[in-house]
Amino acid sequence: MTGRKLIMDFEVTPTSHTLAEYRARGGYATLGKALKMAPADITKEVTASGLLGHGGAAFPVGRKWGVMKPNPGEIHYLCANADEGEPGTFKDRWILENAPHLLVESMLITSYALGVRHAFVYIRGEFDLPYRRIQGAIDEAYAAGLLGKPVPGTDFALDIVVYRGAGSYVCGEASGLITSIEGRKPYPRNRPPRLTVRGLFQKPTVINNVESLANITGIIRMGAEEFRKVGTAKSPGTQLVSISGHIAKPGVYEVEYGYPWVKFLDEDCGGMLHGAKLKCVVPGGISTKVLTRAEIEPLTLCHESVNPAGSGLGSGGMIAIAEGTCMVRFLQVLLRFYHHESCGQCTPCREGMGWMHKIIDRIVAGKGVPEDIGRLYAISEANDGTTICGMGDAAGYATVGILNKYRDEFEHWIANGRSKLDGRLECRA
Repeated sequence: MTGRKLIMDFEVTPTSHTLAEYRARGGYATLGKALKMAPADITKEVTASGLLGHGGAAFPVGRKWGVMKPNPGEIHYLCANADEGEPGTFKDRWILENAPHLLVESMLITSYALGVRHAFVYIRGEFDLPYRRIQGAIDEAYAAGLLGKPVPGTDFALDIVVYRGAGSYVCGEASGLITSIEGRKPYPRNRPPRLTVRGLFQKPTVINNVESLANITGIIRMGAEEFRKVGTAKSPGTQLVSISGHIAKPGVYEVEYGYPWVKFLDEDCGGMLHGAKLKCVVPGGISTKVLTRAEIEPLTLCHESVNPAGSGLGSGGMIAIAEGTCMVRFLQVLLRFYHHESCGQCTPCREGMGWMHKIIDRIVAGKGVPEDIGRLYAISEANDGTTICGMGDAAGYATVGILNKYRDEFEHWIANGRSKLDGRLECRA
């Protein structure tokens, strides 16, 4: 067991995504409770809960909401960010496929609190089943009178539109998402102004990650005080962790903040595949720095434990990497992704990603020179803080993290024209 469950607290069945089964679990009862509260009181409750964002930055959700001041004479928007494109991250997909009505109910409560009447679910274009599930849930909600017209007994009405992206990773960045909905090339925007002041169609807009929103219903149902009893003082609640790589039992797990990291890997996830030894872990998506087995042994899965270790929980996309894995090739895969997904707006990212990809390809081809390691460091440093969005920074963090811990593998490949490792997992006898 990985602690108390707040989102994955039901048995998944072939029909668990339907309105009938969601209502049988008590679904939409919390909406009725919320509509009897003052909108400002809902925001206060979410703020008091200490809920942190689950999209990567862990920014307090209540603080974000508090910036957007309700104005009855102005249009406000809510966007659920379901553009889950971070390699190794698939926890939002689990919610969309198995609990889409939880997201719809949470969006209704959030919209009521923020004075929103028009909301969007921006979903990754490659998501087929998740798209059909969330669109089906919205259709059911319209048919049941929960969307499109005033909720029975109130004057509150909400429309939700599902907008399918075309696969660009940068659309997961909040302002890139907005420009995509507006029908333009999804270039991230300079800020200020904040999106909560001038966002979609130049109107105040709140953008929250799917998992962040999915927590809202539970917070209003149980209350902020009860919610804070789950997790730790600085990281209340739970984290959906999508774990993959050389792990015996990959998948999505709901982990209470503060849960021992090694226990999670060794017991809950069944340990490493074929009895292999753990070399390192990508903690929260490829934008976070890798940590070795020795580094994670004293850590628990919460922000105040992982951040001081030089990494972060990010988007919850954990990748377990076994001994015998070549980190030169691993970095090559990462840099190929970043080069492909750079939108090209900012010169440091556009040119830097291309050069980093060329350098790592040259090393793998056996044509690398000792200076290439220094060049990777230099480009990573040049990208730091010089781009509109955080993509250039993220690629640099990942690169520097791998080089710092596994420089010997790069030096060996450059000197010998081949990997230091044979690529086979080191398994116990």
